[in-house]
Amino acid sequence: MNRRPTHLALSAFGWVGFACILVWTIVFLAMVGIPRTVDAPARTTPVRAIAVDLALLLLFAVQHSVMARRSVKARLARHVPAALERTTFVLATNLCLALLLALWEPWGGTVWHVGGLVAVVLWTLCAAGWVLAVTSTFAVDHLDLLGLRQAGWARPRPFEPSGVLRVDGLHGVVRHPLMTGLLLAFWATPEMGAGHLLFAVAATGYVAVGVTFEERDLRRTFGAAYDAYAARVPALLPRTRVRRRVAASR
Repeated sequence: MNRRPTHLALSAFGWVGFACILVWTIVFLAMVGIPRTVDAPARTTPVRAIAVDLALLLLFAVQHSVMARRSVKARLARHVPAALERTTFVLATNLCLALLLALWEPWGGTVWHVGGLVAVVLWTLCAAGWVLAVTSTFAVDHLDLLGLRQAGWARPRPFEPSGVLRVDGLHGVVRHPLMTGLLLAFWATPEMGAGHLLFAVAATGYVAVGVTFEERDLRRTFGAAYDAYAARVPALLPRTRVRRRVAASR
């Protein structure tokens, strides 16, 4: 296993950045601990704020989508060592998210605000969403997802045939547990302002588009096996026992 110090350092920097961005995003949306949050007091006009926020969201979406394309990966491979391909993606994502969080412009307006037991339930669901999102990275291979394994921090995974589809664990409940966790974390809040709503709606739209393309690729790769899996396991919302009984009685 090739363990170059430069590769190890860059991948570690990417992972630390990921962890910092994760914590930053949590407090940014929860509006605690930092002065610049998703629904902080407005500092500019609503029109300018919305334009800035949409531009920041678009920047992240374009980076995340373009760098995931095979053609872009092929071009990147000409200039970046294979061991740092994933790390490069992680570093670029960290940068785009840092810009979004640092330059976000709140623009006022309350959509809903609740307290008491309802607020406790919503905060609990929000925390559960973040836990699910982070746990999901380990379900698919946390070290590989963040580029640490490729850079030499862990041994390469044993070769697995591309035709093997794993459907156990969290993926036996929903097909995209990471996206389920993120959506829950973005929407479950006792205080939803206009800025937070824009963030949540944009994120939901991006998730919907991303899941659509990912599903297409998975069906192309696994064929009938994935169709059977999709018929049995929902994409984002887990089936409850009540829903299963109703479906079975029809």
